[in-house]
Amino acid sequence: MRALAADAILLIHFLFVLFIVGGLALTWIGAWRGWRWVRSYAFRFAHLAAIVFVACEALIGMACPLTIWEDALRGVANEKSFIARWVHWFMFYSAPEWVFTVLYVGFALIVAATFWFVPPKKRN
Repeated sequence: MRALAADAILLIHFLFVLFIVGGLALTWIGAWRGWRWVRSYAFRFAHLAAIVFVACEALIGMACPLTIWEDALRGVANEKSFIARWVHWFMFYSAPEWVFTVLYVGFALIVAATFWFVPPKKRN
């Protein structure tokens, strides 16, 4: 049961990462294609808040709460299901912490700059 809960947390973590990365791509594609929803204040501020949270975690040296929770539920690294191993492989890389901090902060700056180039609009 703990492995199933850990897999669920990993899936939520994956969807969070997908929201951050995919949200930026969809914002730019949507601006080019004229999709009105990419200019929604709620979507844009939720997207910015998500990456700013990740960047702040990295800047203060805090581990992601979802990672901590998943690891606590797994107990043993080899206890992952097949899907969990693939999602883990896709999401987690080995590199010095400063590399990730630079990437997260840089991505947050790009998302913030997108507010200038693709500004959100109020609904009429």
